[in-house]
Amino acid sequence: MDIIISSNTSKPIYEQITSQIKAMIMNGDLQTGDPIPSMRSLAKSIHVSVITVQKAYEDLQRDGFIETTVGRGSFVAAKNRDFMQEELQKKVEEHLNLAVETARTGGIKLEKMIELLTIFYTEE
Repeated sequence: MDIIISSNTSKPIYEQITSQIKAMIMNGDLQTGDPIPSMRSLAKSIHVSVITVQKAYEDLQRDGFIETTVGRGSFVAAKNRDFMQEELQKKVEEHLNLAVETARTGGIKLEKMIELLTIFYTEE
């Protein structure tokens, strides 16, 4: 599992781990039932503390992305379609928020933004 930790971001390390594992699950690199590395193994491979990885795994489990069984390890959870849809919608909202802020700063009108969104949404 390739997790890349950046020191050039304000995002905490555990959030970097969480978001990268979520992305691997959502784009299909990790499938339901696939094992994920033990906390110790992942911590060692990316040179962070086990506590940092534990926090990431707790968040992933809370959000329904992984299931952890004592003695067996952690595995990708069965996908909940509604939950996955919610995660995708949150990602789209973040991008749209950035686009709106940029448009406002640049003086781009709402009508032009709607036109651009329509063009991008209908392109194949």
